[in-house]
Amino acid sequence: MKDIHFGKSKANKIFSGKGFYVALIISLVAVGTATFFAANRTIDKLNGGDTLNLTSSDVANEWGFPKTEDANKNQSGISKDSSKSSQGSGQQSTSSGSTQTSQNNTSGQTGSQKSSGNTFTMPISGEIINNFSDGELVKSKTLGDWRTHDGIDIKGKVGTPVKSAADGTVTDIKEDSLWGVTVIIDHKNGYTGHYYGLNATVNVKKGQTVSVGDVIGSVGETAQIEIGEESHLHFGLKKDGKWVDPSKVIKKIS
Repeated sequence: MKDIHFGKSKANKIFSGKGFYVALIISLVAVGTATFFAANRTIDKLNGGDTLNLTSSDVANEWGFPKTEDANKNQSGISKDSSKSSQGSGQQSTSSGSTQTSQNNTSGQTGSQKSSGNTFTMPISGEIINNFSDGELVKSKTLGDWRTHDGIDIKGKVGTPVKSAADGTVTDIKEDSLWGVTVIIDHKNGYTGHYYGLNATVNVKKGQTVSVGDVIGSVGETAQIEIGEESHLHFGLKKDGKWVDPSKVIKKIS
């Protein structure tokens, strides 16, 4: 039998050898040409009456914001609220007024505290020979026993003027069997002054108002409980009914 040989098709001939490359180049040129003309047409449309106009309102609407016109209309309808600014200034004014009032109240309170505060001075000038014992027991030179000393003994000659240690009102004048002639003065704010061992002749009467430094009597020798001491004034001071150290109060307030 004869061998049957099939000849190469035209396509095989084209894609074999140089023909393949020629066909590829032609295809690339055709694609490039088409792209060029398409781009030119698009540019012509943009430059011509078919220009693509994107307004700010269109863009805004795309993002969910109101149209520019609507926004302008809304804003044009809003007038500046002068009441807010005035309210703000009013608040500042009120605040500053409150601050000023607070300061005035504070200064007023300070003034009232100063006016109502006690100013204590020593009822006589002299050495303190026996201090306030603050509840501790001390030995009495007169009685020889141990007891508390609820005041201070201020050394002074008999007849030395005794002055009111602070402003107040005389609440009692009496002759005590132990403490002798006694003058008691309400010095306000819970303070009560007890002036013991005075001479029988006093310069004040019950219910009389006295000022700090007013003479109420003089040093005597009528306090039998301390007759063994040098002549002195026994000055006791109570605060809200409890004995306190007069020397500390005098140093603190005066």
